[in-house]
Amino acid sequence: MRSLLAIIFMFAVSPVHAADGGTPACRPGVSSPWLRMAPAAMPMGAAFLTIENRCGRDVVIVGVESADFGSTSLHETRLEAGVSRMRALPQLPVAAGGRVEFKPGGLHIMLMNPRHNLRLGDTVVMIFRLRDGGAFTASVPLRDTAP
Repeated sequence: MRSLLAIIFMFAVSPVHAADGGTPACRPGVSSPWLRMAPAAMPMGAAFLTIENRCGRDVVIVGVESADFGSTSLHETRLEAGVSRMRALPQLPVAAGGRVEFKPGGLHIMLMNPRHNLRLGDTVVMIFRLRDGGAFTASVPLRDTAP
């Protein structure tokens, strides 16, 4: 069933065709994805990856979703006055030709309330929503350490 949902999501957010000749619209790419779940008593996890904007224009990520979690959000951990603090980010710009790294202790995707039990090796599909109405996906494996 999860495989079927993943296929449906991939078709639902596949690149749209531009009005100027039918070529696919440019969308950012994802590399080195992984997610880590908190201990079983805490229904949350965090995803890490690198987003590469190979497009000729800036893009702005305005949200992230996953059918595997009740709540997902872009987050940042910062050291403020010697204290590590997390905060949700309403949007995340990625410059044309630029890249943004999500890594432990920095940017990450907060994943709350898993909808089913996840095990090492499982893959979660995430959909990144862009301000221009577009989207792109990432298949993110559950691991206990970075790749």
